[in-house]
Amino acid sequence: MHAASTRSASPAREAAVGRLRVAAGVALKIAYPVVILAFLRIGSPRFIGLALLVLLWLQRWLGAGSVKALLVRFTRLEWSMALAMSGLSAAIAVTDSEALLRAYPIVVNAGMLIAFGATLRGGGPSMIERFARVRRPDLDARAVRYTRRVTQVWCGFFALNGAVSAACALWGSRAQWAFYNGVVTYLLIGVLIVGEIAWRHAFVLRGKTH
Repeated sequence: MHAASTRSASPAREAAVGRLRVAAGVALKIAYPVVILAFLRIGSPRFIGLALLVLLWLQRWLGAGSVKALLVRFTRLEWSMALAMSGLSAAIAVTDSEALLRAYPIVVNAGMLIAFGATLRGGGPSMIERFARVRRPDLDARAVRYTRRVTQVWCGFFALNGAVSAACALWGSRAQWAFYNGVVTYLLIGVLIVGEIAWRHAFVLRGKTH
């Protein structure tokens, strides 16, 4: 009886841990714009660089589930991106350079563009297809084509967003830079996500049922 209760408790415990990981992941994503906006109040890039470094590895650790899983799952490209962002965060913390801090969103967008764009080459699954197959492993050819187009849209977004971030870094005031990268960027991401979901339900899924 004790063994049965232990087995029944295990899935419940795993589900609870999963919910906590999801909640922590959401909190960490929200923390990024908060950290960027905090620069306006703190004024010291050093502390922002330290916070970005901690957030970077906390998010990856939570996403993998453990340090061992993180080491196993990371691809060469993911390691390159993580180390580049870690190096930049550390450089910000050491030098207390606002110029390096302003470059951080540009590097993030460039890294995302490379990561998404790399999946469009070689005939393998696109980035959005990989995400979609987590919930629906049996995607048909039409869905695969659609996820590829969505991946291309995200590549366009990262390219344009990186360009605007660069313009803000070069010519914008501190407040303008923080507002764009801490507020506008995340609003645009939200609009793009909601717009894609609405388009999918209005046209893609409806067309599939006819």
